[in-house]
Amino acid sequence: MAALTPDEKYELISRSLQEVLGADQVKAILAERDLNIYWGTAPTGKPHLGYFVPMTKIADFLAAGCHITVLIADIHAFLDNMKAPMELVGKRAEYYTELIKATLTSIGVPTEKLKFVLGSSYQLTTEYSLANMKICSKTTLHDAKKAGAEVVKQVDSPLLSGLMYPGMQALDEEFLGVDAQFGGVDQRKIFTFAEKMLPALGYKKRSHLMNTMVPGLAGPKMSSSDPDSKIDLLESPEDVKRKVGKAFCEEGNITENGILAFVKTVLFPLRSMNGNKATFSILRPEKFGGDVIYTTFQQLEDDFKEKKVHPGDLKKAVTDAINDLLAPIRAHFDNDKLRQLTEDAYPSPKPEPKAKPVKSNKAPAGATLPVDVSRLDIRVARIIEAKVHEANPNSFISTVDCGDGDVRTVVSGLAKYIPLAEMQNRLVCAVCNLKPGKFQGVMSSAMLLAGSSADDSVIELLQPPKDLEAGDKVEFEGFAQADRTSTEKLNPKHQIFEKVSAEFSISPEGVAMYKDLPFSTKNGSVTLKSLKEGRIR
Repeated sequence: MAALTPDEKYELISRSLQEVLGADQVKAILAERDLNIYWGTAPTGKPHLGYFVPMTKIADFLAAGCHITVLIADIHAFLDNMKAPMELVGKRAEYYTELIKATLTSIGVPTEKLKFVLGSSYQLTTEYSLANMKICSKTTLHDAKKAGAEVVKQVDSPLLSGLMYPGMQALDEEFLGVDAQFGGVDQRKIFTFAEKMLPALGYKKRSHLMNTMVPGLAGPKMSSSDPDSKIDLLESPEDVKRKVGKAFCEEGNITENGILAFVKTVLFPLRSMNGNKATFSILRPEKFGGDVIYTTFQQLEDDFKEKKVHPGDLKKAVTDAINDLLAPIRAHFDNDKLRQLTEDAYPSPKPEPKAKPVKSNKAPAGATLPVDVSRLDIRVARIIEAKVHEANPNSFISTVDCGDGDVRTVVSGLAKYIPLAEMQNRLVCAVCNLKPGKFQGVMSSAMLLAGSSADDSVIELLQPPKDLEAGDKVEFEGFAQADRTSTEKLNPKHQIFEKVSAEFSISPEGVAMYKDLPFSTKNGSVTLKSLKEGRIR
């Protein structure tokens, strides 16, 4: 095979990327030598299907003669609001390394040409620590928060550890000795921060290569923090079928369709690797149109828009394609050693001891109940009708169906922020075991949960997924849902709701969270319409 020209190498490096910062610098280096690139990933939640996108680009980089370093950023995983506890970081780093190598091998990428580096192998040295102090001395609180806004978990009172994250990612470029860093477009603010800060420390400015983000099955992007938006690389065939099956995929809708987006961003690029002609097949009986083989995504999208492809047929085809992709990775991990590594990295939750039934709503004398989300009865509810409070134009009085014939009156101070028309016949999340009380002269028997921006300029009601019914549960992994027939009525003077809700937040993906757990329903996670950070009250 003839050697590639610098222009041909750049074409391979940049194809399918969403953006390149410093393209001229990359081209100048390619005119003299091959490019050094690093891609980093923090071992937090389990890697998901979205990882196939950077894997395909790594294949392009290798084909272009690039030298690739894969950074397993174990220190970063701990710093990002402690998403990975320090006692688990080491095992998760091993798990990520093994799983990434298995994934690359499954699509024909030679891992022996890659250099894997553990972040702690150099980030704990004296030289790196001094450089980190220097970058901290030149970084304002505002710039640190802005740089990490799309990557680091955002909370009202951020830990100092999370604010260090962007500076350390910038320094990695210098200490790994690379010409460019590769990552998702969600890291753009960190990349522009690095381009500003490294020259300020006397280091050279690097280029940045950004791939598109993979949309989630039930949200704006596939994310480890939202289990319903993603399919793990070791997901069982049954769970793949279940998650794809319940993903939103409305007939003819091509704009809000995570299934179609996955075909576009993952399946077609994967199948076109190494110059292959990509195809995607819909297999169905003749009476429903027969089999169709698509050679471009546009053909598939057009047919779906025109309702020539039914959502059920699309979901079946995608389920089969995903299970084919994951089969060799599952096989690689099908041994005692790697099963134990998986358990060590992500320990199975210990079963909670069965509590003795309590007939009274009151706790037994002397009992101490935990102050956590298990104390709250949060349900999907439907506003039947809302009207403006006659005595207070800033409040609504709503008639709310909480399920099983449980219809309540709820007063909420939302009229300044939400149009009355948006309050009619809509699903909401309601806390249903607060002690009823008079609010602005009207007895209110529940609380509607809303998210707000840091300055309270934007307030939105939480949005449960579509196709739910009033009374459906909102649950949190690892916390048992209380039996509604025995749920205590929370006395306001004990401030249980206030203490628990202090740990509510909105993720960068717009998912409602309790600590690191999403508000979950049988149809997916609860989200916000536009807020990507803030608090819930």
